Amino acid sequence: MKYRDFLTLHVLHHAGREPITGTFMMEELKRHDYHVSPGTIYPLLHSMEKSGLLKSRWEIREGRRVRIYEITDPGRKALEEGKARVRELCRELLEE
Repeated sequence: MKYRDFLTLHVLHHAGREPITGTFMMEELKRHDYHVSPGTIYPLLHSMEKSGLLKSRWEIREGRRVRIYEITDPGRKALEEGKARVRELCRELLEE
């Protein structure tokens, strides 16, 4: 798996729990020591939407226009497949 694949899984994980914003994802990833810039997260979100993993809508929050992303059914399927691959990888890596 590539770095971008892990970011994608992380985005799908959170979008599967509740609608997200790019700002939220940058803050969440920072909590895990990933320092992702807007120039990285927004192209990722847009490509995930273009590929059908996410859908978005605009909302007004605190007087500002904000793009909200939600997971789609294909996104849920991709998340489950990704989780299975991560489990398999972790089992192999952590096997003593």
